[in-house]
Amino acid sequence: MKVKDTSTSSKIMNVIIYTVMVLSLLACLLPFVYMLALSLSTPQAIIQRKVSFWPVGWDTQAYRQIFTYPNFFRAYGNTLFYTIFGTFIALVMTILFAYPLSKTCLRGHKALTKMVVISMYFAGGMIPNYLLVSALNLTGTRLAMLIPFAINQFNLIILVNFFKALPIEIEEAALIDGLGYFRILPRIILPLSTAAIATIGLYYAVFFWNDWFNGLIYLNTRQYPVMLFLRNIVNGTMVLGNSSSASTDTASLSISVKSAVIITSTLPIIILYPFLQKYFVKGLTVGSIKG
Repeated sequence: MKVKDTSTSSKIMNVIIYTVMVLSLLACLLPFVYMLALSLSTPQAIIQRKVSFWPVGWDTQAYRQIFTYPNFFRAYGNTLFYTIFGTFIALVMTILFAYPLSKTCLRGHKALTKMVVISMYFAGGMIPNYLLVSALNLTGTRLAMLIPFAINQFNLIILVNFFKALPIEIEEAALIDGLGYFRILPRIILPLSTAAIATIGLYYAVFFWNDWFNGLIYLNTRQYPVMLFLRNIVNGTMVLGNSSSASTDTASLSISVKSAVIITSTLPIIILYPFLQKYFVKGLTVGSIKG
């Protein structure tokens, strides 16, 4: 009887867990599906509130309007540049900082670790950051979106803990065989750290893809990322749709454009995530259990 009760309670717990998971999935998925339906529906269907989770009328006017904006594809190319090169630079800098920081025998190890943790909670603020970037003559250049954000403290800590979790005997054997640390890192450590690198790589890619505020501060118009470009579109359609003289068709079109902007800006990262999911879960778990 006791085994039966345990089995019954286990089944009940599984039902509760799966129910919570399904509800969480729906809470994340349904708003995206609704935005997609709005972006592909006709203005008349939106006005009459006929759109739920399936497009009504199948109108692509909102996407055509976005794609016809001047410099849209230039802005998309800028974002691809910032995301690809920014992620690459950030991974290189983070790896080169995390590997020596994972060695407790390093002189000043505790002081450096404290500096990283303190800087994670206490930042200089927007004005000191702008003065620093301006003093380095990075304003108005693409490097302003890459260099100042090359190392994120949270990602650094994940990678440090992952490096600490690797068996030290592997490095000792490599040192006995005559390899130095500069050869151990690319030949041994990095191949064993694919999960952690993919995890922080995804974090960096999402950051650089979504970053628009720093572009507004540091960049010229021709250097704007697509997020900032689409934000300007949303602000313009919001004013247009909310003005007292705007027609109902224009107001509904503004809703379609806003929805299309959301889909256009988030779809690439959503497509990328499934390819890195297994590395993401493993790297985040392993990198967070050992301090």
